[in-house]
Amino acid sequence: MTINKPYRGTADLPKIIPVFPLSGALLLPRGELPLNIFEPRYLAMIDDALATHRMIGLIQPESEAAEEEAAPALQSIGCAGRLTQFAETGDGRYLITLTGVARFRMSEEIAAETLYRQGRVDFSDFQGDLTPSVGEEGVDRESVLRTLREFAEVNEVPVDWDSVREAPNEALVNALSMMSPYGPREKQALLEAPSLKLRAEVLVAITEYELARAKRASSRLQ
Repeated sequence: MTINKPYRGTADLPKIIPVFPLSGALLLPRGELPLNIFEPRYLAMIDDALATHRMIGLIQPESEAAEEEAAPALQSIGCAGRLTQFAETGDGRYLITLTGVARFRMSEEIAAETLYRQGRVDFSDFQGDLTPSVGEEGVDRESVLRTLREFAEVNEVPVDWDSVREAPNEALVNALSMMSPYGPREKQALLEAPSLKLRAEVLVAITEYELARAKRASSRLQ
């Protein structure tokens, strides 16, 4: 999704942002992530973000067990998204969409008076995230499509193949990564992949592993 506010460099991005710990969720540059917000601390976070830079950092807790803690330890890398869609439901919830801007490295969590957590973040390692289509030529598109086709067949997942064929490599790889049904560790590996080419390779490798495991499980039941 194209956003109204262009970020030409990491200097354009805020140094301190709200951080939203969410296990198993993945946001990537130019990807769109719809969220249903209902906890008071995150409703306050949305209000404050709308009133300022409209930027929120999505980040995973270090472990699934830690998610049950009041303030779980966080992964070192997350992705900042801009609030691009917002709706009130009338029953105390917000329906929002975050559009990914760039990944960040958590420098430190700051002592904040807000209900939600905030972090001092560093985008400098991810300058390339601000430029669309970087690394598309390195993606093995046929490998991605072949693996997607096999996964869809095994799991009986309907796929809009016309849209898939029309999607450029960046949109294809990032959308499949974000929608993938894998766990927090796999999602973090996809997030941290240094390039689009490597993200595609990680996605294919994870999917092939899951397909092989499903086949082994099926053969044991026969």
